[in-house]
Amino acid sequence: MRRDLDLVLFGATGFVGRLTAAYLAEHAPTGLRIALSGRDRHRLEALRRQLPRSAAAWEIVVVDAADAGGLAALAARTHVLVTTVGPYVRFGMPLVQACAHAGTYYCDLTGEVLFVRASADAWHETARSTGARIVHACGFDSIPSDLGVMLTADAAAAAGDGELTRTLLSVRAMKGGLSGGTFDSMRQQAIAMRHDPTARAIVADPYALSPDRDAEPDRDPRSTAEGRPTGSPDGMPTAGSGEPSAHRGGLAGLARRLPLRRDGRSGHWTAPFVMAGFNTRIVRRSNALLGWRYGRGLRYHEVLDMGSGAMAPVRAAGMSATLLSLGVGLSFAPTRVVVDRLLPRPGEGPSPAQRDAGRFALVIDAQTSGGAAYRTQVAADRDPGYDGTAVMLGETALALALDTDRLPEAAGVLTPATAVGHVLVDRLVAQGFTLETRRTATGVASG
Repeated sequence: MRRDLDLVLFGATGFVGRLTAAYLAEHAPTGLRIALSGRDRHRLEALRRQLPRSAAAWEIVVVDAADAGGLAALAARTHVLVTTVGPYVRFGMPLVQACAHAGTYYCDLTGEVLFVRASADAWHETARSTGARIVHACGFDSIPSDLGVMLTADAAAAAGDGELTRTLLSVRAMKGGLSGGTFDSMRQQAIAMRHDPTARAIVADPYALSPDRDAEPDRDPRSTAEGRPTGSPDGMPTAGSGEPSAHRGGLAGLARRLPLRRDGRSGHWTAPFVMAGFNTRIVRRSNALLGWRYGRGLRYHEVLDMGSGAMAPVRAAGMSATLLSLGVGLSFAPTRVVVDRLLPRPGEGPSPAQRDAGRFALVIDAQTSGGAAYRTQVAADRDPGYDGTAVMLGETALALALDTDRLPEAAGVLTPATAVGHVLVDRLVAQGFTLETRRTATGVASG
């Protein structure tokens, strides 16, 4: 099919959409045929005027997220379609359908388990047949997690150290906010779970996004204890598990009621990471799509590392209580009204100065079946939910548009690791991101 566009940014006038448009205007090569798309021509034209001169010739395409015919026509015109329009469970599926039918490469910023599951159930086979790459989770959730575990597994395999077993991502530093769109996605998923037992079961399933659910470790009678998933349904260690002091009073008693943990080796306290419930499932989908290349015994968790100082358990307890309150608050209509007043609205975001001060640093510690230990660092001096996400989404789109000869052979409803893989790693490193893996002398992953 002849395409007159290389890349379309849909939802370009939203907060992260504008940041992504600015990034593409600065980094896309001359001659790349780009269009800005959304439902309001005046806002799209105003955005184009604010962008660098390189964007002056970009086409404006007006189409609504609910216009199935318009989306189908748009998908048929372009090689790559990037969307920032969420919550995806409400607005995203017609665009996935259009791209799957047209054989168009697609990428988004979803962090919604229910949407990815519905997308895979409905359109994976169609996308495989047309050659479409439907790439979900191309922002802070879940590129650092997905690429970080991929790099760790590949390094261990290359050294002959076997497959990954116990693997833990620890958020060591994170300065910057989650976008209003992220919170709106959380809100919509909480509402769906409140009213639909099937939705609750999907979100609670650690392997909800696996393309072969029955082949996962908890369904395999041959699995050893090392291979079975552990922890709470969101992939987090259970409260106080594995730490003898958690069965005494005081702060340790609190750890029995909140998902806290103190690592016996490092002395660090950890708390739940708000994105773990989604990121862990994306990583497990990558593992299954790659034929369990990371290992059938992979046990993957994510936590916030609160440090080892005297106030660390207090901070961990406070974070756990905050996340618990947020989840409860978003689940009920009366409390949701109150919570909504405290959270950023979709389309809102921090000032440039606040974004410039953002940064994140993640560490992945893994044990392998061969007895080795590996550590991968993923970091950037960028606001994770805004500027950092714009870079990750923008580089994913550019890789899909420009690096087709280097991409992994794959089609269907995919993940960043399976659709773009090491090509995206190289692109992010070129933009100042740190993605480094090394074999450590000793150590066992916590969690």
